[in-house]
Amino acid sequence: MCGIVGILGTHEVAPILVEALKRLEYRGYDSAGIATINNKVLDRRRAVGKLVNLSDLLVHEPLAGKSGIGHTRWATHGAPSVSNAHPHLAGSVSVVHNGIIENFKELREELAVQGMSFDTETDTETVALLCQHYKAAGHTSAEAARKTVERLDGAFALAFLFDGEDNLMIAARKGSPLAIGHGDGEMYVGSDAFALAPLTDQITYLEEGDFAVLTRTSLQIWDINGNQTNREKRRIQLDSTRVDKDGHKHFMAKEIAEQPMAIDRTLHAYLSETDDITLPDELDFTKIDRLTMVACGTGYYACMVGKYWFEQIAKMPVEVDVASEFRYREPPVSDRTLALFASQSGETADTLAALRYMTGKADQIVGLVNVSESSIARESDVVLPLYAGPEISVASTKAFTCQLTILLIMALQAAQQRGIALPEGLPSDLRAIPGLIHQTLMLEDEITATSRELATARDIIFLGRGHLYPLALEGALKLKELSYIHAEGYASGELKHGPIALIEDTVPVVVLAPRDVLFEKTISNMQEVMARGGRVVLITDAEGARISGEGTSEVITMPQVPNALAPILYAIPAQLLAYHTAVAKGTDVDQPRNLAKSVTVE
Repeated sequence: MCGIVGILGTHEVAPILVEALKRLEYRGYDSAGIATINNKVLDRRRAVGKLVNLSDLLVHEPLAGKSGIGHTRWATHGAPSVSNAHPHLAGSVSVVHNGIIENFKELREELAVQGMSFDTETDTETVALLCQHYKAAGHTSAEAARKTVERLDGAFALAFLFDGEDNLMIAARKGSPLAIGHGDGEMYVGSDAFALAPLTDQITYLEEGDFAVLTRTSLQIWDINGNQTNREKRRIQLDSTRVDKDGHKHFMAKEIAEQPMAIDRTLHAYLSETDDITLPDELDFTKIDRLTMVACGTGYYACMVGKYWFEQIAKMPVEVDVASEFRYREPPVSDRTLALFASQSGETADTLAALRYMTGKADQIVGLVNVSESSIARESDVVLPLYAGPEISVASTKAFTCQLTILLIMALQAAQQRGIALPEGLPSDLRAIPGLIHQTLMLEDEITATSRELATARDIIFLGRGHLYPLALEGALKLKELSYIHAEGYASGELKHGPIALIEDTVPVVVLAPRDVLFEKTISNMQEVMARGGRVVLITDAEGARISGEGTSEVITMPQVPNALAPILYAIPAQLLAYHTAVAKGTDVDQPRNLAKSVTVE
């Protein structure tokens, strides 16, 4: 969601803050701003829209100073506007905030009684005003910030800057990530290491409830219980924070193209040269009788595919839940349950809350994440990194296929540990996946032409059966979030239970149908569409195209793939269809409207 940057530096910070904020654009935002201290006086600049608008403003109204904070805002309380943009300012206090302050209305009422007025609709302004209230009562800046943080309910990452104090910054986190960067006579604050990578490779991650006081040469941290503590300083790999497009038009195009390499890295991490599975030893499927998987969005669909694999290959009962609903239905949990939480960022608020609900109830907590220093990683018993590399585009691509790869390997290990024979060819067939994806990427020109046709539609239906059903859901999600075309995914067999009423020649139907044991049933459903004048885009292999391609609007012929691996491979045309449809419509591919990469609020 929102992005935070703070610098206590030795150079003019305004341009450095803007560059750091550019590295946080992938999180999603609708306004941006910075505040600096110059000659001990706080000042700020804010703008709605893209960071280029803030950059233009700073050309005409520059900000001097070597201490500053910056912010990219994704609107929660209050519409996107200059007045609602961060940093917020109240008297001598400036603050930037990621998260939601749940008790801000009560605090506003309390402050109103004290005679304070409000200029915005945001919960964050309340934080600045409350801190100023404590300062006016005679508390030091650090004391005022601490008292303010103690009054806040909800999730937040905060950075405070104070008028007249250009060698002081306060940072605090609860529920939202925050990192401290160490420089040579400089200190930095950032929502993640991406923002700070050009400035330092020395990072301290604040833990839940931490309160930090920074100067240019010192860092003091107090934990959630108020005890002063030390947190480990870690060296980050700068190569892992490289975020350029490498000549591609969009980050999403780059990340789609990187999937053969990303999956190859993942395979090397979890399969030996002799195809032995090398998952962590602590992962013991003989101790459990049920697997619960929880995630949001694309990660949820990866888990849905995983459910098919675990149940078919390992004969293990599996439940898959949307994270935002999971803990509220208060599911009973056996102490022989393994709970897996999938999140690209490892900071997804709903997924993290579900993990904490299961902690102490399930036998084991497994985190499937792309950021090994994330909250979900730190709070899991077993961490399975994706090895996808940085994923900047809001729409997940390589993280999704790496999640699928690891879930399949986990299902194979579960079968082995439970004494169940593996399907013939697995896991060695997995070695072919990077090459098959490379072959599929060669179909891009053909898929681009199909996408131009889809771009003229108002509604699109995706159909799949078996473990391709979740891919139909994922394909529809990708297309709607990128192109803003209404799209729905259905299990093919459900077509005649309602969705068939939507079929007409203006509603394209994308059918994902490799030549597998369910192929004939899926094609039967496809024929029902064609009989009613529907336009069908069939994605299948050569044999499937030969048998059933006649009468379709388009056929995209995929490489032949073993049945179990089809969901990984068929994710590629779904991604390319969404990408090129969005390009044809001229939408913002990497940062679709209203969306954020890392959803760190509920």
